Amino acid sequence: MTSAAASAIPANGIANSLAEFAANLHYEDIPESVRTRAKHLVLDSVGIAHASGTYHFASVAMAAAQALSESGDSPVIGSSKKLSLRDAALVNGILCHGLDFDDTHSAGVIHATTSTFPCALATAGHVNASGKDMLIAYIIGVEAAARLGMVVKGGLHQIGFHPTGVMGSFGCSLVAGRLLGLNEKQLTMAQGIVLSMAAGSLEFLEDGAWTKRMHPGWAAVSGITAAFLAKEGYVGASRPYEGRFGLFNAYLSHPEYNAASDLSLATAGLRETWEIENVAIKPFPACHFTHGCIDAALGLIRENEIRADDIKRVRALVPQEVVKTVCEPVTNKRRPQNEYDAEFSIPFLVSAAITRGKFTLAELTDDSLQDPEILSLADRVDYEIDHDSGFPKYYSGEVVVEMNDGSEIRQREAINRGNSDRPISNEEIIEKFVGNIEIANGATDRVRDAILSMDTANNARDVAGQISS
Repeated sequence: MTSAAASAIPANGIANSLAEFAANLHYEDIPESVRTRAKHLVLDSVGIAHASGTYHFASVAMAAAQALSESGDSPVIGSSKKLSLRDAALVNGILCHGLDFDDTHSAGVIHATTSTFPCALATAGHVNASGKDMLIAYIIGVEAAARLGMVVKGGLHQIGFHPTGVMGSFGCSLVAGRLLGLNEKQLTMAQGIVLSMAAGSLEFLEDGAWTKRMHPGWAAVSGITAAFLAKEGYVGASRPYEGRFGLFNAYLSHPEYNAASDLSLATAGLRETWEIENVAIKPFPACHFTHGCIDAALGLIRENEIRADDIKRVRALVPQEVVKTVCEPVTNKRRPQNEYDAEFSIPFLVSAAITRGKFTLAELTDDSLQDPEILSLADRVDYEIDHDSGFPKYYSGEVVVEMNDGSEIRQREAINRGNSDRPISNEEIIEKFVGNIEIANGATDRVRDAILSMDTANNARDVAGQISS
């Protein structure tokens, strides 16, 4: 840890500061606009969870959870089945994150809702908390996890960790701890305990493994476990973030990324700046790092008459920091092994957008993955570093198409659509939710109304009952 980073640590420590925030935040302290946006973010994730339930990975996850659970009464989103507390949180996290269509806090590079809401939903139901208490806990989790992600400035990705699994675990320890009624000391201990559980590897990028899908749910499981241990007096590390072997020194052991981190961001603006307002909504079911290029490709199609056969070469300009995730190894990226692998492939996604003139879940089916026209164009898609990128605040992208006749056209998206500086409105979130829940033939009005009025529910179980089936 650099001396500058050390001087940025709050006098009482990062964990204590976050614990104080979590223990003492009241509903009235949260601006109404923040509460409203928070409910729409939850609605977005719940719609995705319903759609995920129609996929094979969801049935596999449910079968495994049922084999683990002897009994339980915690609902699973979009299902009539119930599981034990932690297993429900795990499966709901998998469902919310399973299509990589969920929200992203841009600067923190983290999918916070998909861990913190499943954690809040399961824990609030377990302790019979109110819907209002569930909403407060969810907001606490997002605010904490986003800030912790901001500290590392994308550094975890460069080392091979998935911030959603790592930072989400700490956010969830505060979510569960708040709902369990932990005091500030216990909340600090919960964060110290979860330090030994926080995880999430990016190795899935090599072969399209399903493991990333479980990272948010596992973060929820870890947070719940840590909070219950802390409640009973189990002792955790007192300096889980800035300690010699704490989160930022251990997970950012590479000198370059450690030196670039800013520990002041872990607690900056608590109660004043609401990071939930800086959460970006995804318009496309793919890694957020690719959205600028997808939108640029679609813009070219809208404004020009382009056929794939007329294209000599495509250059996709991306931020340096995302290359390891969505561009390399190039050979693998041009031939994704499955739909999840494709969601992290610039060559495939740009090619599919140009070839089909759109990018939806339909462009991730087996038919699309084997489409000769898409694959042929993918072979002609290369990447270059975008030296004007605004990463991580913006997931910018540019696509340059060189035609067979020698002409060149290009389209740039400096700010990715859905970013807080180019936001998707709450009304548009509802439209996205409707499209996703209809994939599963879900009860659209019932689920929407339950989520958007959750803070009026006397018991969070009533909300959970409405969004399951």
